[in-house]
Amino acid sequence: MATRNKSNVDEELTKQFNWHDYKRLAHYLKPYMTKIYLILIVIILANVAGMLGPYFTKITIDTIIPNKDYRQLWLIGGLFTASLFFIGWCLRYRIYHITELGQDVLKDMRLDIFQHLQRLSFSYFDNRPHGKILIRVVNYINTLSDLLSNGLVNLISDVFNVIITLIFMFAINARLTWYSLILIPVLVIMVWFIQDRQRKAYQILSNKQSNLNAYIHESISGIKVTQSFAREKENFRIFNEDNEAYRTSWMHAVKIQFLLWPGVQNIAVLTMSLIYFVGIRNIGVDVSTGTLIAFIGYINNFWNPVINIGNFYNSLITATAYLERIFETLDEKPEIEDQSQAKNLPQIQGHVTFDHVYFRYEPGKNILTDVNFHVDQGQSVALVGPTGAGKTTIINLLSRFYDVNEGDVKIDDHDVRDVTLSSLRKQMGVMLQDTFIFSGTIMDNIRYGKLDATDEEVVAAAKIVRADDFISELKDGYQTKVEERGSTLSAGQRQLVAFARVLLADPRILILDEATSSIDTKTEELLQSGLLALLKGRTSFIIAHRLSTIKNCDQIFYIDGGQIMEHGTHDELMHQHGLYYQLYQSQYEMLKLEPLEA
Repeated sequence: MATRNKSNVDEELTKQFNWHDYKRLAHYLKPYMTKIYLILIVIILANVAGMLGPYFTKITIDTIIPNKDYRQLWLIGGLFTASLFFIGWCLRYRIYHITELGQDVLKDMRLDIFQHLQRLSFSYFDNRPHGKILIRVVNYINTLSDLLSNGLVNLISDVFNVIITLIFMFAINARLTWYSLILIPVLVIMVWFIQDRQRKAYQILSNKQSNLNAYIHESISGIKVTQSFAREKENFRIFNEDNEAYRTSWMHAVKIQFLLWPGVQNIAVLTMSLIYFVGIRNIGVDVSTGTLIAFIGYINNFWNPVINIGNFYNSLITATAYLERIFETLDEKPEIEDQSQAKNLPQIQGHVTFDHVYFRYEPGKNILTDVNFHVDQGQSVALVGPTGAGKTTIINLLSRFYDVNEGDVKIDDHDVRDVTLSSLRKQMGVMLQDTFIFSGTIMDNIRYGKLDATDEEVVAAAKIVRADDFISELKDGYQTKVEERGSTLSAGQRQLVAFARVLLADPRILILDEATSSIDTKTEELLQSGLLALLKGRTSFIIAHRLSTIKNCDQIFYIDGGQIMEHGTHDELMHQHGLYYQLYQSQYEMLKLEPLEA
C-alpha cells in the first residue's frame, strides 16, 4: 500500500454556522447599491402587478359575471393583459441585471483572493498542495455564482412577494389567512432539522473536491516522474479512491439538500387542501366562490416564494462550506509584510551585513546559528557546503522571503525589516534553483525582469548570458512560444532564459542559486566572460556545488550545520587544507582530474 499523499488530508470542518462570512460577502455588494435599488424597485412593481390576477378573478366571479357587465369585463381583461406584459418586461430586466451584478461581485472576489495570494509568504505555499489553492480561486468562487446571480436579490424579491401577498390576503379575509399560516411551525422545525446536517455534508464535500483537485494537479505536474517509474496503476488507484470519495460525499450532500424542497411542496399542498375544506364547509368563515378561488391563487403566490426561499436556503448552506474556505484564505496573514513604519529603501550601493543571525523554521531547531559576516560593495561571495547546510536560507533572509528570529540583516546599514518589500526586492536580482518559465514568448519571459525594456535591451541581456545563441536558431526566434515551465526547452536553455531575465533587471545585488547547474561545460565556459563583466561593480551571492565556477569570487564561505566554518578566497582556503580543500579535492577525484594545488 502506497503512502497517501498530503493532498488527501481533509481540512478541518468549521463547527458553527458563521453569519459573519455573509456580512463580509455583503461588503462586496456595497459598490453596486444603486443597481441593487433599481432592481428591487422593478421587483416590487412586478410583485404588485402579480397580485392583481387573483383580485381580478375575485371581482369577475363575484360581481362582473353575475351583473353581466361586459364593459367592465373588457376593462379588467385589458388591465390583466397589460400586467402580464409588464411582469414579463420586469422579469427580463431582473434576470439580466441580477446576473450582471453577480458576475461583477465574483470578479471582485477573484481579484481580491488573487492579489492576496501574491502577498502571502513562501511558507503558505510550501505547506499546501497548489491544487488546493487553485480550487479556492476558481471552483469555490464559481460555486457562489448561483447564490449571487439568482440568490440574494431574488431572496429579497421573494420576501417582498410574501409580504405583499399577506397584505392582500388579510385585506380580503383575515381569518382565512390565519388558516393559511397554520403549518408554518412545521416548516420551521423541518428547516432546523436539515440545516446543520446539510452544512456539514457540504463541508465534507468541499474537502473531497479539494483532495481530488490537488491530486489531479500534482499528477499532471509530475507526469514525467510517473511514467519514468511506471507508477500509472498506483496513481490510478489513488485517483479512483479520491474520485469515489468525492462521488459518495456528493450523493450524501444532495440527498440531504433535496429533503427541504419536497417538504415545503407538501406543506403547500396540505395548506391549499385545508383552505378548500374550510371554505367549502364554512368552518369559522363565510366566503364567496370568487374569494375562495382568489385565495387559492394568493396561497400559490405565498408558497411559491416560500419554496424559492427554501431553495435559496439550500444554496446558502451549500455555499457556506465554500465561502468559509474562501475567507479562510483571505484571512491568511502574510508572515512577511511591510511594517507600519516601513520606508522605501533608497538607491543602494550594495554593502551587506549579517549580525549574529539566528533562524529556524520550527522551534528548537536552528537552521542558522550566530552567522556573522560583512560584504563590501561590488564583492562576489560564494556559498558552498553540503546540502541542507543553510546556504539558500542565507539568501532567503537577505531577500526577506523569511525574517530572522534573532540578529539583523542589513543592506547599507538599513535593516531589511525596516524598508518596504517592494523597494528592497526591486534592487535585487534573484535566480532561484527552481527555474520557472511562464507561458508566452521567450521575449516576454526575459522582459519579465524589466517590463519597460526594449527589444534591443532584451537581446543584449540574452547575448551576455549566451542565450542568444540557441534563441536565434529557433524558428520564431525571440517570438517562440513556450508553455508553462518551459517544457519545450532543455533544462540548460530554461536556465539561460531565466538568467537573462535576472540580468535585465540590472540589480545592485545579484543572487544566483545554482545558476549554472543545468548548463553544459562548454556553455559554462562561454558564460564566464559575460558573468565577469556583469558581476563587476555589483554585490553578488553565488550558491554553487560546481566549485570551478566560483574560484574567482572575492570571498568563499564554507557553511555547514548553519554556521560559517571557513571563509576566505579560493587560494587562502586551499592553503588551509580544511573543509573547502577536501570538498574541492573530492570533486576532482570524481571527475578523475588532478587537483590544482594552490
